[in-house]
Amino acid sequence: MTVPADDAAWLELVRSSMPPFWALLAESTGGRTWRGDRITAAIVPGSPRRSFFNSVLYEEPEALIPSIGELDEVYAAEGVEAWTVWVPEADTAVAQALEAAGHRLDATPRAMAMPIDGLRAPDPDPELEIREEPDFELVSSLNEVAYGFAPGEFPVMQGDLSALRTYLGSIDGETVACAGAFTHGSDCEIVFVAVLPEGRGRGISGRLMARAIADAEEQGLETTTLQATKLGYPVYVKLGYVDYGELQMWERRKPA
Repeated sequence: MTVPADDAAWLELVRSSMPPFWALLAESTGGRTWRGDRITAAIVPGSPRRSFFNSVLYEEPEALIPSIGELDEVYAAEGVEAWTVWVPEADTAVAQALEAAGHRLDATPRAMAMPIDGLRAPDPDPELEIREEPDFELVSSLNEVAYGFAPGEFPVMQGDLSALRTYLGSIDGETVACAGAFTHGSDCEIVFVAVLPEGRGRGISGRLMARAIADAEEQGLETTTLQATKLGYPVYVKLGYVDYGELQMWERRKPA
């Protein structure tokens, strides 16, 4: 793989790392992956009301639009009450078709990426201990607290997770943050970045990510990608990530 040459190629790289990660997420948490024509749908019945886990990724609009009804039936049959489709902002026809089918715009994260050697690592924090540790129960617990999930809503990944490296950050012996790094080809996709309220405001997430990215470079990877929330966006810009456009999350939720 070579580093993308233009904005369109960077956006495609961000999107290409997402289906394999969500497939791993679904299959390692007791769910499954549904595959259609250039479509990957993660089905996680263990978290039926959290559409983030039940994500649909597609390659071309003409593949997704005719499949909306079938996807709704698939999720309903699995007892999933909320699912979402990730739509690049330029795919207005997909957005319109989803809205007509009962979806609503739920979130607008940004597609961000950079060459891995473009990292601008922050200065170390002598009070922050960073360790690489595959403690997926702790990763789930930290994400639940950081993002306001109910206990058990963030499913714990199990099984062969060799493509996913996880990093934990501690202050005074207490673990307050985590981040994950998923390898897909020569790309390092950053996932599961979470900081507890008591650890915020001191740059912990950026330092965890910098460690993960540095390790990925040693591993021989060439690029790093992620999907940025508004809260995380300034952190990622400081690290060197570039914004390649909006990824709209169009959610279908069963009425309460």
